[in-house]
Amino acid sequence: MIIAVIGKVVKKDPTHIHLLTAGGVVYEIFVSLHCSGAVTEGEVKLHTTHIVREDAQLLYGFLDINEKRMFDTLIKINGVGPKVAMAICSTFTPDSFARIVQSSDVSMLKRVPGIGPKSAGRILVELGDFSIESLEPESKSAARTEAAMALESLGFKKDAVSKALAGCNSTTTEDLIKEALKKLSR
Repeated sequence: MIIAVIGKVVKKDPTHIHLLTAGGVVYEIFVSLHCSGAVTEGEVKLHTTHIVREDAQLLYGFLDINEKRMFDTLIKINGVGPKVAMAICSTFTPDSFARIVQSSDVSMLKRVPGIGPKSAGRILVELGDFSIESLEPESKSAARTEAAMALESLGFKKDAVSKALAGCNSTTTEDLIKEALKKLSR
């Protein structure tokens, strides 16, 4: 299994990159639009997922290890293949996707090309135990959890709290509560 490729960018398209390795082998690696935009000419290291099919061996590459984790989690869902998973990675960053899953926002997920209401609902149900903590720094995640508990203890519904916190940018518990209260009071 190929878990990473380090090489010089020979060709770059929005959906794939050709990397020349030190051994003289050129790999075609499929990437998200975020990754493609971040890759510069020169040498680059991509974390990869190697998929072996009956008719092909495919490499999917990621600069951000959290994006790779997101991709790997998505392709385990029944009915979600690498193309759909890569479309989701191209549409959302790992942090924004984690917030969408946390708030069960079907309408946001339907924005991804190739995902309808049924697929979006299935993905959100399958990812109910999706580990958001692995995608956010621990202190930020802990602050969000504490803020959510505090707001729920004030009588706000869990869904409303999740949606309010999803749009908050603060990093401390106190600031998150203040920012969410402003949104909840509207």
